[in-house]
Amino acid sequence: MKSDVEELMPRLLPVEFGASAEVLDMNGPPRNPREYLRQVQLEASQCPEVVVAQIDPKKLKKKQTINASVAGCHAAPLGFSPSLSWQQHQVSTFSGVRQSIAKNRTHWSSHTLDDNVLMPKLTDEEGWKRFCFGETVYLGASSGHTDAEPEPALDYSKVGFPPFLSIVSRLNQSTVLMLLEILISWFEEHDFVPQLGRWLYALLACLEKPLIPEAHASIRQLARRCAQLRSTLGLDHQLTTSISVNQVISTV
Repeated sequence: MKSDVEELMPRLLPVEFGASAEVLDMNGPPRNPREYLRQVQLEASQCPEVVVAQIDPKKLKKKQTINASVAGCHAAPLGFSPSLSWQQHQVSTFSGVRQSIAKNRTHWSSHTLDDNVLMPKLTDEEGWKRFCFGETVYLGASSGHTDAEPEPALDYSKVGFPPFLSIVSRLNQSTVLMLLEILISWFEEHDFVPQLGRWLYALLACLEKPLIPEAHASIRQLARRCAQLRSTLGLDHQLTTSISVNQVISTV
C-alpha cells in the first residue's frame, strides 16, 4: 500500500526496490542510474515524516538588533521649511486639480492639438526631454535664462511645451509613469527648472489610484531629490526655487 506522501506526490520515476535492495551498498557510489534511484528512494524512506528543529532559546536572545541605515529626506535649512497650514493648502489644491482632471479627461482629450504639437513616441526618451524642456534647457543652457520672459513670438520648441490639459489628458497611465521616470532621472543630474516643476505637478495629478509599486518608487525618489536640493539652498538663492521644490514635496 502506498504511503500518504506517495498518494499526494506520486513518483515521477517509479523504481521498485526488489529483492536486491537489502544488499544495496549505501556507502559506495551507484554503479548505474537504476542503482542511484534506488539509493535515493531508500534514503527518503528512512527519513521521518516530521522533523523538529532543536533550537536553543538562549542563543536567540543575543544579537537580535540589527541597525540598518535607511537614507531619508534631508531636513530643510532654517527659513526654508513650509508651515503646516501652507502644506495643507497645497494638498487641498492638488486634490482639487486631480479631481478636475479625472472628471473632465474625456472632454479635454477630445480637443484638437495645434499643428506644431508633435508628441514623441513612447520609447523616445530624448524626444520627451526636448518636448517638455525645450531646446534651451535640453541643449544645456544655463537655468538662469529659463526664468526670463519669452519672446513675443512664442516658440515652444525653444522653451518647451507646457503640460496643457489637451496634452496630458491623452496620456495613458503607462505613459504618465514612463514620463515621470524620465523626468525624475533627468532631475537627478540637473538643477531644478520651471518647466520641470510644471510637468511633474501635472503628471502627478494625472496618476490614478491605486498606485502601482513602480509609481510609489518614483514618488519616493522624487521626494528625496527635492529634499536634497532644498537642503543645499541658501539665502542667496531665489525664493521661487524654494517654493517650487516645496510644492512638489507637499504633493508627493
